[in-house]
Amino acid sequence: MAKANKIATSLNVVLMLSLLILVSIAESRILGVGTKAKSTPECDTVVGVESGDTCFDIAQKFQLTTDFFNSINPNIDCHALFVGQWVCVDGTA
Repeated sequence: MAKANKIATSLNVVLMLSLLILVSIAESRILGVGTKAKSTPECDTVVGVESGDTCFDIAQKFQLTTDFFNSINPNIDCHALFVGQWVCVDGTA
């Protein structure tokens, strides 16, 4: 009987700790604790992609680092550029 009581008590402690952790995680997500809001890039100047252009070529042409070019063009797939596609060449990330 005493052994069953110890097991039940241990199980209750584990369940209570699990519930406490679950509530803590849910609260931190609701309150935004520990999360960093992503900034939305703002574009000031765009250019149209020309035949043969690559993201690297465009970045070099406008003296941009590839990291900065990618940060102001988050939705661009550099492996699937097409002629006439607008890309940002100046702005804030």
